[in-house]
Amino acid sequence: MTISSLLKSLRRVPQSQKLFFVEHLRVMFKAGISLASAMKTLALQADNRTFREILLDIYKNIEKGNNFSNSLANYPRVFDDLFVNMIRAGEATGKLEDAMERLYIQIKKNYELKSKIKGALIYPTIILIAMVVIGIGVIVFVIPRVAPLFTEVGATLPLATRILITISEFIVNHGVFSAIAAIVLIAAVVQLMNNKTARHYFDLALLKLPIISPIIKKINLALFARTLSSLIKTDIPIVQTFQITSHVMSNEVYCDAIAQSAEKIKKGIAIKDAIKKYPELFSPVVLQMIAVGEETGSLDIILDELASFYEEEVSQIMNNLPSIIEPIIILLLGIGVAWIAIAVIMPIYSLAEQI
Repeated sequence: MTISSLLKSLRRVPQSQKLFFVEHLRVMFKAGISLASAMKTLALQADNRTFREILLDIYKNIEKGNNFSNSLANYPRVFDDLFVNMIRAGEATGKLEDAMERLYIQIKKNYELKSKIKGALIYPTIILIAMVVIGIGVIVFVIPRVAPLFTEVGATLPLATRILITISEFIVNHGVFSAIAAIVLIAAVVQLMNNKTARHYFDLALLKLPIISPIIKKINLALFARTLSSLIKTDIPIVQTFQITSHVMSNEVYCDAIAQSAEKIKKGIAIKDAIKKYPELFSPVVLQMIAVGEETGSLDIILDELASFYEEEVSQIMNNLPSIIEPIIILLLGIGVAWIAIAVIMPIYSLAEQI
């Protein structure tokens, strides 16, 4: 890979752009347009500059006689293992159009699932950001104006007020240091989240939480069933199918469990027996349906039905999530307001009574 290709591969491409690409490439295949011509046309139509450059590079590689899948593999951050291997399987079997059809369904379902999750989290995220901004505003602008009044009078202040004044004085007097510390803390958290071991323990903790755990499990089971079904339909070997699926999951605990299951399947163990070692991740219903699919030779169809079921479940949860989270947010707001009231208003009220 050239330096130019490497730099392009590191840039982000919106999922909507990839969905547009797969959908139109699939239609152009059906219309009998050659791959090179279709790639050139789609490259010129791409709204995202980075994606346009990548598609043009792929078009040039195809013109030189390179395989479509190998050209896609030059951009792993844009076209993941699932994408590349489904195209590669389609090329190997001479069913590239069918592979594109399944890939389109896969990307579309994943895109819809992620869109619903993001949409449901917008409201609580905005509220939490507003709470943080207001809290910082009170600490930086309000407390420094009120604190001298308390000091001059020499009144005994509540513990909450003393804590708030101490925090405010530190931030105001060490503004640069506080800003650098905040940036370093955020960078450390981001770096920690990029560490596989740390992510594993964090995701494991999420799976223990009462309300969040069922949602995470359903999201990952939907991804698991949909991805596995798509790969099986593309005639990719079952071991490789599990290995690819392990990279698609959003939870590291599921990633590790599926990767370990792939090793067991490689030794000849049945799929049901491989994943039943993880009862906390795969419910009895999932295990039973997979067992039936293996016995009847219709595993891809059953997984497709299973994926649709969990996707519908996640959709309903995401639609109801704002009403579930709203009481929690109101409670947090109430606690924040009460703390500020105790820390700021109560001492002022006490001073007013003494005058």
